[in-house]
Amino acid sequence: MRAGRRGKGWTAGIMLAVAGGMLGLSFASVPLYRLFCQVTGYGGTPNVEAEAAPGAVAERVITVRFDSNVNSALPWRFKPTQRAVDLRVGEEGLAFYRAENISDKPVTGTASFNVTPFKAAQYFSKIECFCFTEQTLAPGEFVDMPVTFYVDPDIMADENVADVKAITLSYTFYPVDMDDADEAETERTASVATTRPDGG
Repeated sequence: MRAGRRGKGWTAGIMLAVAGGMLGLSFASVPLYRLFCQVTGYGGTPNVEAEAAPGAVAERVITVRFDSNVNSALPWRFKPTQRAVDLRVGEEGLAFYRAENISDKPVTGTASFNVTPFKAAQYFSKIECFCFTEQTLAPGEFVDMPVTFYVDPDIMADENVADVKAITLSYTFYPVDMDDADEAETERTASVATTRPDGG
């Protein structure tokens, strides 16, 4: 009888450990996925580097284009101050995006980013970027925000990206309080649905 109870105790303990491990993995899954994307370039996620661009500069030139988007719940204007730059592989580049708060209250936003084509993302490295931290703008305030980057010379040895002549760096700004964003999007969708000419 004692052996049976002991066996049930072990089974219960194992089940609790498994459940705890699964709970821990669920909390870790998002940051682990982000880390995976940053390391591999999966989903167009560029690398984030703490150091400056390497000294070696190749003759190959790649055009870096800049794109911007704003979530409908964020009352900002957000645009690149330049549309594109031509950069030699390994050369450090600097670009600016301008953000303006067009509301009557302070608003905090955060930017997500990706690179296309996806296969080139692992070779696009950002040294400094406004997207690394949240940005708070006062009513009517505007700011020019820098991003420093380079294309890793390792791209030269990858035949899979030999045809890449242009890379697009794209940002989307969201409000930090995404509960407000989701509520605003729901209200906007409902409003559009009720004002359709066909009444559908």
